[in-house]
Amino acid sequence: MMHSEIIEKTITFVKDTLKNAEGGHDWFHIERVFNTTKSIARHEQVDGLVVELAALLHDIADPKFHNGDESVGPKTAQDFLNSIKVDEKTIAHVVKIIQHMSFKNSLEKNQKAFSSEELKLVQDADRLDAIGAIGVARAFNYGGFKNRELHNPSIPPNPKMTKEEYKKSNAPTINHFYEKLLLLKDQMNTETGKKLAKERHQFMLDYLDQFYKEWNGEQLP
Repeated sequence: MMHSEIIEKTITFVKDTLKNAEGGHDWFHIERVFNTTKSIARHEQVDGLVVELAALLHDIADPKFHNGDESVGPKTAQDFLNSIKVDEKTIAHVVKIIQHMSFKNSLEKNQKAFSSEELKLVQDADRLDAIGAIGVARAFNYGGFKNRELHNPSIPPNPKMTKEEYKKSNAPTINHFYEKLLLLKDQMNTETGKKLAKERHQFMLDYLDQFYKEWNGEQLP
């Protein structure tokens, strides 16, 4: 099967699987990460099929929506790729990327080491979609989905959470900026990712500055 046909079948599968997904983790999120992945890949020496498949399938079963089960996504991706007869080496690489690319796994001490240029690239594309204007929108969309407070000054952020603390957190959405979003700029892997992250990071800083001014009534006449 040709590269283009594999990607076409995967896009159809992902669209169908995520048709009722939460707005920050729906097909449009996947599409943005997919397009960013392809853009960054033009500047990197990577396996094009691996990065495109990993981008398309990285959130096929996000643990947040499966009772925290981190095995569902990799298995779903593996079963699908087997069903369309993708070669075993490609499948194994894609599955490893899905298993290791999430932010919460970076909080886990003594995690099983796996790294590849393809992982680094797709990780950057996914993290870029978590920051900037889209990142702000996604954060508050998910916070609303979970019925979380926008902000609560009596609940300070905890930017040094363990993986388990992060997974169990129900903190206000503003805390998420300090616990994840503002940390991502310095975790970018590729030069292109680093350049794109700077502007988006600054947007979030400006947004928070405006948010606190309005929260505290500083701009009222």
